[in-house]
Amino acid sequence: MQYMFLIYAQEGGPDDPEVMKRYGAFTQELREAGKMVGGDRLQPSTAATTVRIRNGETLTTDGPFAETKEVLGGYFILECESLDEALAYAERIPAAEHGSVEVRPIAQVPAQV
Repeated sequence: MQYMFLIYAQEGGPDDPEVMKRYGAFTQELREAGKMVGGDRLQPSTAATTVRIRNGETLTTDGPFAETKEVLGGYFILECESLDEALAYAERIPAAEHGSVEVRPIAQVPAQV
Protein backbone atom coordinates (compact mmCIF):
# COMPACT_ATOMS: atom_id res chain seq x y z
CA MET A 1 0.00 0.00 0.00
CA GLN A 2 1.17 3.50 -0.73
CA TYR A 3 1.17 6.14 1.99
CA MET A 4 1.58 9.90 1.69
CA PHE A 5 3.60 11.64 4.38
CA LEU A 6 2.56 15.31 4.60
CA ILE A 7 5.32 17.27 6.32
CA TYR A 8 4.25 20.34 8.30
CA ALA A 9 6.72 22.73 9.89
CA GLN A 10 7.10 26.37 10.77
CA GLU A 11 7.74 28.38 7.64
CA GLY A 12 10.51 30.89 7.21
CA GLY A 13 13.01 29.32 9.56
CA PRO A 14 16.61 29.07 8.40
CA ASP A 15 17.64 25.89 6.58
CA ASP A 16 19.82 24.07 9.07
CA PRO A 17 22.57 22.29 7.08
CA GLU A 18 22.53 19.36 9.52
CA VAL A 19 18.78 18.87 9.12
CA MET A 20 19.09 19.08 5.33
CA LYS A 21 21.87 16.49 5.48
CA ARG A 22 19.56 14.20 7.48
CA TYR A 23 16.80 14.62 4.89
CA GLY A 24 19.28 13.73 2.14
CA ALA A 25 20.47 10.60 3.95
CA PHE A 26 16.90 9.53 4.77
CA THR A 27 15.80 10.02 1.14
CA GLN A 28 18.77 8.03 -0.15
CA GLU A 29 17.97 5.20 2.28
CA LEU A 30 14.35 5.14 1.08
CA ARG A 31 15.46 4.95 -2.56
CA GLU A 32 17.93 2.16 -1.87
CA ALA A 33 15.27 0.19 0.04
CA GLY A 34 12.86 0.51 -2.89
CA LYS A 35 10.30 2.35 -0.72
CA MET A 36 10.41 5.76 -2.43
CA VAL A 37 7.58 6.42 -4.88
CA GLY A 38 7.91 10.21 -4.85
CA GLY A 39 8.56 13.24 -2.73
CA ASP A 40 9.57 16.85 -2.96
CA ARG A 41 10.11 19.95 -0.91
CA LEU A 42 7.57 22.66 -1.68
CA GLN A 43 8.20 26.34 -2.34
CA PRO A 44 7.04 28.73 0.42
CA SER A 45 3.31 29.19 0.96
CA THR A 46 3.67 32.73 -0.42
CA ALA A 47 4.12 31.07 -3.85
CA ALA A 48 0.78 29.25 -3.51
CA THR A 49 -2.49 30.16 -5.17
CA THR A 50 -5.73 28.85 -3.66
CA VAL A 51 -8.70 28.14 -5.95
CA ARG A 52 -12.32 28.03 -4.78
CA ILE A 53 -15.57 27.88 -6.71
CA ARG A 54 -18.50 29.56 -4.99
CA ASN A 55 -21.91 29.94 -6.62
CA GLY A 56 -20.39 28.96 -9.96
CA GLU A 57 -17.71 31.66 -9.76
CA THR A 58 -14.01 30.79 -9.63
CA LEU A 59 -12.12 32.72 -6.97
CA THR A 60 -8.33 32.68 -6.70
CA THR A 61 -6.37 33.91 -3.71
CA ASP A 62 -2.63 34.39 -3.49
CA GLY A 63 -1.14 32.41 -0.66
CA PRO A 64 -2.27 29.44 1.40
CA PHE A 65 -5.80 28.46 2.31
CA ALA A 66 -5.48 29.53 5.95
CA GLU A 67 -3.14 31.41 8.24
CA THR A 68 -1.27 28.91 10.40
CA LYS A 69 2.07 28.67 12.17
CA GLU A 70 2.86 25.35 10.51
CA VAL A 71 2.54 24.95 6.75
CA LEU A 72 2.82 22.05 4.35
CA GLY A 73 6.48 22.09 3.41
CA GLY A 74 6.90 18.85 1.50
CA TYR A 75 5.86 15.25 1.17
CA PHE A 76 7.00 11.70 0.62
CA ILE A 77 5.04 8.91 -1.03
CA LEU A 78 6.27 5.51 0.11
CA GLU A 79 5.34 1.92 -0.60
CA CYS A 80 4.88 0.27 2.81
CA GLU A 81 3.71 -3.17 3.90
CA SER A 82 1.59 -1.80 6.76
CA LEU A 83 0.57 1.27 8.69
CA ASP A 84 3.06 0.27 11.38
CA GLU A 85 5.89 0.37 8.84
CA ALA A 86 4.65 3.76 7.57
CA LEU A 87 4.55 5.18 11.10
CA ALA A 88 8.08 3.91 11.74
CA TYR A 89 9.27 5.88 8.70
CA ALA A 90 7.27 8.96 9.78
CA GLU A 91 9.12 8.99 13.11
CA ARG A 92 12.39 9.34 11.22
CA ILE A 93 11.40 12.43 9.20
CA PRO A 94 13.28 15.35 10.78
CA ALA A 95 10.23 17.66 10.82
CA ALA A 96 8.51 15.32 13.28
CA GLU A 97 10.88 16.72 15.93
CA HIS A 98 9.64 20.32 15.60
CA GLY A 99 6.54 20.14 13.40
CA SER A 100 4.31 17.24 12.43
CA VAL A 101 4.03 14.49 9.85
CA GLU A 102 0.57 13.38 8.74
CA VAL A 103 0.51 9.82 7.39
CA ARG A 104 -2.37 8.99 5.09
CA PRO A 105 -3.02 5.90 2.93
CA ILE A 106 -3.48 6.65 -0.74
CA ALA A 107 -6.85 5.48 -2.09
CA GLN A 108 -6.41 3.21 -5.07
CA VAL A 109 -8.90 4.37 -7.71
CA PRO A 110 -9.70 1.76 -10.37
CA ALA A 111 -8.80 2.73 -13.92
CA GLN A 112 -11.74 3.81 -16.09
CA VAL A 113 -12.38 1.74 -19.23
